[in-house]
Amino acid sequence: MTGSEGARPNRLPWPPMLLAIAAVIAIGLGVVLPLPLPRSDIVMWIGYVVAALGFAIDGWAILTMRAARTNILPHRAADRLVTWGPFRFSRNPIYLANTLLLIGIGLAAGNGWFVPLALLMAVLVDRLAIRREERHLAIRFGNAWIDYAAATPRWLIR
Repeated sequence: MTGSEGARPNRLPWPPMLLAIAAVIAIGLGVVLPLPLPRSDIVMWIGYVVAALGFAIDGWAILTMRAARTNILPHRAADRLVTWGPFRFSRNPIYLANTLLLIGIGLAAGNGWFVPLALLMAVLVDRLAIRREERHLAIRFGNAWIDYAAATPRWLIR
C-alpha cells in the first residue's frame, strides 16, 4: 500500500456530517423561509415510504458490513471489500439510503428544503467522500475492486 489513501480515505467522516448539516439547514430554512410541498395524504405517505426505504437500506447495509466484520466508518480504512447484500446493487447503499431518508422526511413533513439539500448532500458526499473512498479501495483491493466497480453502479443507475 502506498500513500495516505491506502491507510484511510478521509480525515473527517464527511457523509454523516453532511447528512446532519443538510437536515439542520433544511429545518432552519423551513422555519425562516418555508418552501412548502403540496400537503396531501399521498405526498405525506410517499414521504413515509421513501424514508422507510432509506432507513431499511441503511440498516441492511450496516448489518451486511458488520457480518463481513469490516469497518463502517467512512473515514477509516476498509478491512474487506463487501460486494453482497445491498452492495450488489450500489457501491454506496448507505449514502443512497441517507439521500432517500432526507427526501422522505421532507415529503412527509411538507418541508421542500429537504429535497434540494438532500441532492446537494449527495453531490458533496460524492466529491468529498466517495471519490476518495474509491481511490482507497482501488489501492487496498486492486483487481477485485476494479471488477466490482465495473459491474456495480456508484449510486444505483449508471
